[in-house]
Amino acid sequence: MPHTDPAKACALIACFLKDIPAWPQLPRRAFAENMYVQYSEGFPNIVVENGRVYVDTSKDYTKALESLYAAYLNDDASKFPVSKEYAAGLYAFLAQSNLSPKAVKGHVTGPLSWGLTIPDENKKAILYNEMLGDAIPKLLKLKAAWQEKELTHISKNTIIFVDEPIMASYGSVVASGPFSKPDKIVELLNEVFEGIGGLKGIHCCGNTDWSVILKTRLDILNFDAYEYAQSLTLYPAEVKKFLGRGGCIAWGIVPNHMEPLGKESVASLKDRLEEAMAPFTRHGIPFKDIIRHSLLMPCCGLAPLTEDGAEQALKLLAELSEMMRKKYG
Repeated sequence: MPHTDPAKACALIACFLKDIPAWPQLPRRAFAENMYVQYSEGFPNIVVENGRVYVDTSKDYTKALESLYAAYLNDDASKFPVSKEYAAGLYAFLAQSNLSPKAVKGHVTGPLSWGLTIPDENKKAILYNEMLGDAIPKLLKLKAAWQEKELTHISKNTIIFVDEPIMASYGSVVASGPFSKPDKIVELLNEVFEGIGGLKGIHCCGNTDWSVILKTRLDILNFDAYEYAQSLTLYPAEVKKFLGRGGCIAWGIVPNHMEPLGKESVASLKDRLEEAMAPFTRHGIPFKDIIRHSLLMPCCGLAPLTEDGAEQALKLLAELSEMMRKKYG
């Protein structure tokens, strides 16, 4: 969200996302709420200073690494919380008493995106460090587990998304090293999923090889259906199998930039959504099944918008959901 006031962001979410509210990340509030910094607390030798985050591998990190592995092996997520300094939106969200949703959504940065973005002191991605790279999915598993436990205070039905924006670079950045192999990507994501007891989602806001993502143990696939609707249509067999096992597609259909947002209405977004869904019917997936296995979301985070723009986006989203329910039941 674009807000710096956690209470205002949470009030907006409570107003429009009544069925499945999500706690707001507030990157404009502080550098600590950057999606990579936010989940860095507790990682061995992590340094956050002067608008920079990195891992100092020049100093001994043996004890810190042992503590992380001990918590991992004992499933003790309490040792690796996300503090209020790093997630004011989460704590404001948990403090609300006016929510009675069907489910509640949280999110954690994925191991590929985190590990390829956070560098060591020599500016080399920490995922390539043999010892510390292996610790990344373990830390994020604990962060996801801790967060999910906190969110159960609002609803016992939880959804945790693993955000992997870097998968939009699959075939270039991701494929430049040992993590180019699909099986390794699936292994990393599934290890984080092990910390999630409720529904598990993956978010990627660009074009990617969706067949790799669909090999994981995810329940919800979230993609940017506003800009990249055709990208998913390239994988009809995989999508059909995913829906057949009870999977759900979260269509990111509301734009998150002011210019395109200003051009859209509920009617135009409905047309766009139906156009995005239609190609799958040509591959033996009944339209009613697609609808039944669908969620609606903005295409990505709303931080690029103004606060008024974020309200407009959520209003369009809620009205579009209502329109689709009335039309299709």
